[in-house]
Amino acid sequence: MIDRVPGSARCPWAGTDPLYVAYHDEEWGVPSRDDRHLFEMLVLEGAQAGLAWITILRKREGYRRAFAGFDPEKVARFSPRDVERLLADPGIVRNRLKVAAAIGNAAAFLRLREEEGGFAPWLWAFVDGRPLRSAFRELRELPAKTPLAERISKELLRRGFRFVGPTIVYAFLQAVGVVNDHLVSCPRHRAVARLSAGG
Repeated sequence: MIDRVPGSARCPWAGTDPLYVAYHDEEWGVPSRDDRHLFEMLVLEGAQAGLAWITILRKREGYRRAFAGFDPEKVARFSPRDVERLLADPGIVRNRLKVAAAIGNAAAFLRLREEEGGFAPWLWAFVDGRPLRSAFRELRELPAKTPLAERISKELLRRGFRFVGPTIVYAFLQAVGVVNDHLVSCPRHRAVARLSAGG
């Protein structure tokens, strides 16, 4: 269990909601090389488009139930009946385009994984396997997107993914630790950097 960050030192975006605080203190920015977790975060970041992230965090367990624990092989086989089931499920964001994108992205994810020997190796190759460490001091300094996010977004779109614009992709990169965007004043900035150094 990771020690919680003192509230005054934590990145301001985490606020005071216990779910948001736990996400900030335990998960956000931690380097992930697990394909299933990466697929989960890709789906959730796409679902978040136009919504507050806390909305998605509150529905995360609902998503895990509805989307077969984010097993891309199972999700890729979802049928039209599954789509209707999902659109009737209050535990997720009931948006037909986002639901269809999640299913289509599962198929694209499997194709990429087959071609590249894994989604994680493909993703981490963009940064030579080492997380990028930012040095932002204020929340307003954080960009909405970067050239790296634009490159990855373009490649994902080329491979048939949807809801993977540069802004969504940058949020994804932050979430899974490809980029360490904790403010330098936040203790998690250094803690995540140590995790990165440890591989």
